[in-house]
Amino acid sequence: MLVELHVRDLGVIEEASVELGPGMTALTGETGAGKTLIVEALELLLGGRGDPSLVRRGAAEALVEGRFLSEPSEELIVARTVPAGGRSRAWVDGRMAPVSALGEAGRTVDLHGQHAHQSLLAPSSQRRALDVFGNVDTGRLEHLLDEQRRLGAELEGLGGDARARAREVDLLRHQLAEIDSASLSDPDEDAALEVEEERLADAARYREVAAGALGLLDGDESAAEGSGATDHLGQAAALVSGRRALDGLASRLRALQAETADVASELRGVLREWDDDPERSADVRARRQLLRDLSRKYGEGVQGVLDYAAQARAELGALESAEQHAARLTAELDALASEVTAERAVVGAARRRAAPDLAVAVEAHLRNLAMPGARLEVRVGDEDPGDEVTLLLGANPGEPTLSLHKVASGGELARAMLALRLVLTEGPPTMVFDEVDAGVGGEAALSVGRALAELARGHQVLVVTHLAQVAAFADHQFVVRKEERGGRTLASVSAVTGEDRIVELARMLSGQPGSATAHRHAEELLASAGRSVLRR
Repeated sequence: MLVELHVRDLGVIEEASVELGPGMTALTGETGAGKTLIVEALELLLGGRGDPSLVRRGAAEALVEGRFLSEPSEELIVARTVPAGGRSRAWVDGRMAPVSALGEAGRTVDLHGQHAHQSLLAPSSQRRALDVFGNVDTGRLEHLLDEQRRLGAELEGLGGDARARAREVDLLRHQLAEIDSASLSDPDEDAALEVEEERLADAARYREVAAGALGLLDGDESAAEGSGATDHLGQAAALVSGRRALDGLASRLRALQAETADVASELRGVLREWDDDPERSADVRARRQLLRDLSRKYGEGVQGVLDYAAQARAELGALESAEQHAARLTAELDALASEVTAERAVVGAARRRAAPDLAVAVEAHLRNLAMPGARLEVRVGDEDPGDEVTLLLGANPGEPTLSLHKVASGGELARAMLALRLVLTEGPPTMVFDEVDAGVGGEAALSVGRALAELARGHQVLVVTHLAQVAAFADHQFVVRKEERGGRTLASVSAVTGEDRIVELARMLSGQPGSATAHRHAEELLASAGRSVLRR
């Protein structure tokens, strides 16, 4: 609920503060006094376009501030400045904010008339209005659509489409088969094969040098026994044995003799076994080429290939699991699609049944609001679930129905909105009606007043009016007065109660505030509206 509005340097308003209460508040005054400026101030507060031409001549900027109260006693203060030159600025609860944030903060207010801030002009609001009126249950459809979006997002999160995953699985399987067929295990295999390849390529030379080395260790067969290095080491060990001071040397000499004998044995094996082996040489070369090919594709050396294989195996497992998961999600989505289609049809049928009933209910109120020939059409789209809901108004007989935002007359639009609000049970806490009584008089004006008072039972209603028949139904009344001061025109806003309110209603009735007849008529209006006036 809007509880306070402060305006400074806006049009002819130098400074004005209005404290508002619950129920219906009428804003009255002479034509041209500046009543509509209050509505324009509210429009600025709700994020409307800030036209520098609204700034009072000679002022640097116009300021509008509003204080809203919501349950349970939570305050929200919003402010807007419109400079004479430059961009406008906004504040929410004392903190600077983008002007767009004012629209969020001002969702509690709806303006009806020539202004744009009317929630029922939005297609989504019109659809919601039809659903509320017709008790259309969209809960199950919304739940199904949420589940459909969730499953779709989960499926998309698996990465790529089914074909892309299948291609990736085939590629990884092929790569792993190629690596596994090589039976890799030793990261140093290539280095060992390199040594073997060199040996096989020059086996004769290896035997030759092995024979020479063995001759030095075993001695010349033609020479006397014990001419080899092995025998010499044995003889040296025997010479120093038995002498305690040389025991360490004796042990080392015997160890050297044993090691030399072992080396000699291996050299004999080279002479005995290292023959030319073209077949083995070809196998070694082929194996080394295979290792080089795998390394070029998958990683540096045997270890790099093994590391890649481990990574590919993990990816393949994840993809195979994802493939199973994707198949399950796809099956769930297919089953869900039929449920969604069926529920869309249910909701669409419910909306189409409710549409003519809503139109009839609104038209009944329009007849009481001086629009006897008005027609309201509630059009529901052909495609289920009928989300495309459009309210169209034909204000006068013979005229085509037009969507509400194309209705030219602000008064007719305001009355159409009033009729809709009377039919619908929901709406913003605060509603402002401007021009709602345009072109209305007599009994129709009383009907407008009664309708606004009825709406004010559940909402805060602010109406800008020039009709006493409407203002009399208000719980509170403010008057906008214009005066000339120092060669400048100034407008002020003040509450009227008691006798002052009778005087204002008399002025509105006859143009003669002092007329006794008009006073009696004003008192009768207040009494018929159920509003008592305490005389001072």
